[in-house]
Amino acid sequence: MKIFAIVALSLVGAVVLGMALYLLLGAILFKMALSRKSVVKRVINKTVAKTMQIYKMDFDWWNKYNFQNISIKSFDGLKLVAHYLSTGSNYLAIVVHGYGADYREMQQYCKYFVDRGYDLLAVENRAHGGSEGKVITMGWLDRLDVVKWAEEMTRRNPSYKIVLMGLSMGASTVCMASGEKLPESVKGVISDCGYANAFDEFKYVFKKRAHVPVFPFLNILHSYTKTMYNFDIKQADATGQLKKSNLPFLFFHGEDDSFVPAQNLQILSSQVPEKNKQVLLVKGADHALSYPTQPIEYERELNKFLRKIM
Repeated sequence: MKIFAIVALSLVGAVVLGMALYLLLGAILFKMALSRKSVVKRVINKTVAKTMQIYKMDFDWWNKYNFQNISIKSFDGLKLVAHYLSTGSNYLAIVVHGYGADYREMQQYCKYFVDRGYDLLAVENRAHGGSEGKVITMGWLDRLDVVKWAEEMTRRNPSYKIVLMGLSMGASTVCMASGEKLPESVKGVISDCGYANAFDEFKYVFKKRAHVPVFPFLNILHSYTKTMYNFDIKQADATGQLKKSNLPFLFFHGEDDSFVPAQNLQILSSQVPEKNKQVLLVKGADHALSYPTQPIEYERELNKFLRKIM
């Protein structure tokens, strides 16, 4: 009996210790990757600061216009904010930033639309900036936020013709949103360097960028986030959503993308019928740098697409 009790206590102790280690490691991985205060996000922000200097991103541009701060409630009760510029146009671009980014980093894309007479809505994703939320949901719940923004802007101006544009995680977000029931005012989607599936993207980042074993660390992150925050990373998949959409798409990707491999371009675009898509693989462009790398070619494709759909 004594031996049985010792074995039983040892087993219970091992289980408790295992659970404690699982929770600790899960919490660390979550904070690194999917928390509002993500460590990875801070690293990306430092990289962007260097990019700003190289490509002359102009944050002062935002102060030249009378942007209005507006907000909506998400389906799960979060306050979401965006920055709205109305000039009386019936054309609107809804622009969605990437993982860990600031909406102002979309300045070059926003300027493109404003210079062509579009109204503009620059959103702040959940768990970013002024929007509420504790979990970065890699576009999956953000897709429903984009739908709500499209509905809100259509309510404000029923004559709007809307184009959705996203960069990196924002690109995956608008692709995921395309499979939902959007207002008829939404006429097309522009995706720049999006990933097809968030779980697969994490696999790549863990293995190639962070040099961390996918197993068990990604599995722990996936399980922990699903258990503690009711968010399943594997659900964040754009391919199935694209198959449900009848909208026209313009896909961009940098050939030398070192963060979201260029093969994602083929995976995403292959879900869309030929008649509904334009595709441009930009030579010499790293992640999220297709526009500043080849601005003339990039704008040529934008102009062609927008003339067709708007």
